[in-house]
Amino acid sequence: MEAKRSGHAITVAVVEDEPLLLDLLRVALQQHPGLEVVGVSSQGEQALQHIPSLQPQVALLDIDLGRGLSGIQLGLLLREQLPTLGIVLLSNHWVPHFLATLPPDVLAGWCYLLKRSVADVDTLARAIQGAASGLVVLDPYIVARRRPRPGGGLARLTPRQQEVLAFIAQGFTNAAIAQRLGLAPSTVENQLNQIYQELGLGEEHGDFNPRVRAALLYLLESQTAVNREAPLEGPAFERHRQRP
Repeated sequence: MEAKRSGHAITVAVVEDEPLLLDLLRVALQQHPGLEVVGVSSQGEQALQHIPSLQPQVALLDIDLGRGLSGIQLGLLLREQLPTLGIVLLSNHWVPHFLATLPPDVLAGWCYLLKRSVADVDTLARAIQGAASGLVVLDPYIVARRRPRPGGGLARLTPRQQEVLAFIAQGFTNAAIAQRLGLAPSTVENQLNQIYQELGLGEEHGDFNPRVRAALLYLLESQTAVNREAPLEGPAFERHRQRP
């Protein structure tokens, strides 16, 4: 592990068991002006021992770390010691429904990316920034493949509102959404307020960030439009979910 800090960059610890990818992640993150790598590890147990003392703001965790702790198990254990730690899970596989199983009081700050997405440093940085801010950020490839479930809350939204919500689920700020869609920031804010009202995410949930709840609802009330989702049950997935 390594440790160094400077300025106001978001501090990140990386845990990845593939040496080449671990090195690529470290180099890419260090070259980003808003991020700083304070530690790297290839094993879950080693990371659990060292990361708490490094006090990072975000942990970037490979879900499948081989023998021993999985990334999910590691994230849960780290959260017990670092309650505000943001978690970005990396995986080759499609198992983001794990996020829906987390208790509401620990859900904020858990994000999910496919490893194919980390080649885009902007996408990786957006997930890390979202995790540090306590948001839930989903992989753009996953979001692009999903459509509202018939009869669900998302299906009641207008096409524009669904588009805005998809950007929210990817961790975009209001300003970034406005730029992407060619809208005024005030228009995006109005659209968000209407989305929150339609989905029942109003002021009665004042203790829960509506962007977090909106991203979770996007996951729960949408379905894959093409190809079948990888199985979410069975020994492999259950091993990640079970606590050691």
